[in-house]
Amino acid sequence: MSVVTTKPKIQMSNASVPLVHEVTILDEAGRTKQAHIPGERPLTIYLDKREVVTLMTLGSAPEALVLGYLRNQRLVQSPEDIESIQVDWETDSAAVKTRRSTVDIDALTSKRVVTTGCGQGTMFGGLMEEMSEIRLPEGPTLSQDAIISLVDAIRVHDTIYKKSGSVHACAVFEREGDHGVRLLHFIEDVGRHNAVDSISGLMWLANKSGRDLIFFTTGRLTSEMVIKGAQMGIPFLLTRSGVTLMGLELARKTNLTILSRCSGKHFEIYNAPERVVFTQKPQ
Repeated sequence: MSVVTTKPKIQMSNASVPLVHEVTILDEAGRTKQAHIPGERPLTIYLDKREVVTLMTLGSAPEALVLGYLRNQRLVQSPEDIESIQVDWETDSAAVKTRRSTVDIDALTSKRVVTTGCGQGTMFGGLMEEMSEIRLPEGPTLSQDAIISLVDAIRVHDTIYKKSGSVHACAVFEREGDHGVRLLHFIEDVGRHNAVDSISGLMWLANKSGRDLIFFTTGRLTSEMVIKGAQMGIPFLLTRSGVTLMGLELARKTNLTILSRCSGKHFEIYNAPERVVFTQKPQ
């Protein structure tokens, strides 16, 4: 018997804001020139008129960011619990209205950890303890060719970083055949934790399982990033940067495959290498 799933119906604004700004600068010779820098602005989240947190964000996908943040902090159990998300850049606020409150916000927010995420991410409610209950199943596998294709797709993707720098990118891919990948979502923000929350929100809206997906980030894989990957059920976390010790320890506990220093055809596997299928001869 097949199970029919439907996308949650949430009334959401579509708040747009300039992502890149042109400024006048002087170079090392004292010459005037134009440069581009990314925007950065505060976004305060109100959950049923109660202030929860202020995030510093680029603002590329604010509604998805809010939804993903609430999901990953376990402040909302299901997207069906949310009636609306309204972002207003005139007041730098996001008002979230729920249909029903199913969590104890006081209990969750009483335990607050400021993480190493750019712009200082925040984790609530003993998420570290919750990780002991997450163990991803064995499989699926990812071929060496697919990894190289993914890294190349990131390299040629049109990005804010190429124009202005100063941002992190996160992307999620799904496998296409045995050797290819297809980009589903690509988000840039001033902090990598914001970018991954935005992707998490988009996946929640689409009712998308993480089992067959691959996650890539330009930033380091800290404990916070591994926690969010495990929460989304994504078995592969790839980074152009490195991995921290706590990030690696959590990956071992949750059976996540970690690939670090991904550039060109190069990558290093830090955990669960059995998921990677080598298809090319060493050079």
